[in-house]
Amino acid sequence: MNMELSRRTFLKTSGAGIAGTTLGAFGFSEAEAAVAAAVKPFRLVNTTETRNTCTYCSVACGIILYSKGDLRKGEKANIVHIEGDADHPTNRGTLCPKGAALLDIVKSETRLTRPMLRKAGSDRFEPISWDAALDKIARAMKDDRDANFIPTNEAGVTVNRWLTAGFLAASATTNETAFATYKVVRATGILAFDNQARV
Repeated sequence: MNMELSRRTFLKTSGAGIAGTTLGAFGFSEAEAAVAAAVKPFRLVNTTETRNTCTYCSVACGIILYSKGDLRKGEKANIVHIEGDADHPTNRGTLCPKGAALLDIVKSETRLTRPMLRKAGSDRFEPISWDAALDKIARAMKDDRDANFIPTNEAGVTVNRWLTAGFLAASATTNETAFATYKVVRATGILAFDNQARV
């Protein structure tokens, strides 16, 4: 059987075949529709996405927290997933093993969520309120500064030094926070000032 195939017939047949396979690839075939119906919904659907900074080392990698519950409506936010932020210039979505395990730290039963105080002579820590903790720290700093502040040196030159206290700043902060921290600490006269990035 000899069949004549013109160029026009060849192009029509090829075009119809390409159109059919393209529609199938885009999910318009019965097989594709069945597969799409069997796929589970994305597990992060209905979560709130929040960008943050990893709390570990001084690299300050970007992370994305996914939580359920809306704080604006008074609901408790429950973090369900943490991953690297692909748009962050520091880590571009990658995380080290510690950063990848952040969800376990957030969910850890031993994680501290409130200030603890061990009173003099006691063998255990007791929870106290944030206000009480901040008041205690402020009072201890004020008393120490009042007792040990050095306004001038031996030559009478103003130095405004406070040498009996030190301050360790966090490294996973913004430049603006770091600038404000530096200015506040130096304004008190503290010279022993360091950053977690060097520790």
